Amino acid sequence: MRENQNSVMMQRDLDVIWHPCTQMKDHETLPLIPIKSGKGIYLYDFEGKSYIDAISSWWVNLFGHANPHINVRIKTQLDTLEHVLLAGFTHEPAVTLAHALVDITPDALKKVFYVDNGSSAVEAALKMSYHYHRNLGREKSLFLSLTNSYHGETIGALSVGDVSLYKETYAPLLIANKQVPVPVDQSMKAAEEAIVHLESMLRSKGEKIAALIVEPLVQGAGGMHMYHPYYLKEARRLTRQYDVHLIADEIMTGFGRTGEMFACDHADISPDFMTLSKGLTGGYLSLSVVMTTDKVYEAFYCDYNDYKAFLHSHSYTGNPLACTAALATLEIFKENDVIEKNRQKSAYIAKKLKRFMSLENVKEVRQQGMIAAVELKGYTPQERIGLAVYQYGLANGVLLRPLGHIIYFMPPYVITEEEIDTMMDVAYDGIASLLKH
Repeated sequence: MRENQNSVMMQRDLDVIWHPCTQMKDHETLPLIPIKSGKGIYLYDFEGKSYIDAISSWWVNLFGHANPHINVRIKTQLDTLEHVLLAGFTHEPAVTLAHALVDITPDALKKVFYVDNGSSAVEAALKMSYHYHRNLGREKSLFLSLTNSYHGETIGALSVGDVSLYKETYAPLLIANKQVPVPVDQSMKAAEEAIVHLESMLRSKGEKIAALIVEPLVQGAGGMHMYHPYYLKEARRLTRQYDVHLIADEIMTGFGRTGEMFACDHADISPDFMTLSKGLTGGYLSLSVVMTTDKVYEAFYCDYNDYKAFLHSHSYTGNPLACTAALATLEIFKENDVIEKNRQKSAYIAKKLKRFMSLENVKEVRQQGMIAAVELKGYTPQERIGLAVYQYGLANGVLLRPLGHIIYFMPPYVITEEEIDTMMDVAYDGIASLLKH
């Protein structure tokens, strides 16, 4: 009898790999899913079973797995230049991509600093903000962020996030941070109330605060919590008034997820820093950037002996293969009217979401563009209902990875209406099945 290939691969994995965001003991009873290949919105295991990738493999995949256009561009680049240091050297993909990003991001963002993952981009932006003020003779070492936020898991990024388990565990290592309330919902009233708290904090501690960092409109790991664009517009006004930088963490929201190219576009604002990653390369390769202004850049421009240069680097900064994947991704946006097509699909998802409110264990549904969430009620964390929905989804060919009691959808943009039906019907049935137990 042929040995099950999934089982073989799973055991080989468990022998040596420590997985992220995972209590490895769970895998004594919860099987890993070894993936052999992907095509479009589907992932395929070693036994040939398919799974709709309803979460874009942790929010990175925009145009489907094994996208033909991106594949060809990377293969061509591979035969030309795979990597070169970006200190004292440069290359065409990095230069072309930087110009393309300057062209599509908010107007004030004129300089591109390459990093290689989302957390590192946040780390670099925090350091850049602090160092900017230091170069101008100001000691502003306090950062400001929103409650319920998540910005990554390096030390600086953890410091400005609001994940209590992480912050309690690593508390002695964290940098100084204060938090103000995020708007409680997507209403204008909630945004107005939250702005009052922000202004009060800036008025009392603005001279010590280097920057306010926000996830614009949608807090990803914070349960896909969403708020009104008015908050961003007012936050931009107030941070300018109190000489505090605004960092827009668009690592998850960037590149069309919210219904515009960037979430900041909904409020027509231009931050001092914008961090980009995830969808930047279409989900192919690790790459991130910190976009910033000429004003910030000029504060570091000096003779060597003045020691004002920014102190941050990574070996794979501006990798040519990753930059090429990003360029190919932006070409797809340009050539296929992606934002408008996403709006049409978002409208279809909105129709499908209404059905969930008929379930007595659903508290709320919410949506921002190609991000939709269903919040459940009546369960304790110990019941792990998200895990139950996850397992139901896998059994029925859909990869859902809930955030606790939040079931969310963030599929690749190439998903069809028929595939949206399958994705959301499976989620609905999975949530309904909880009522039977």
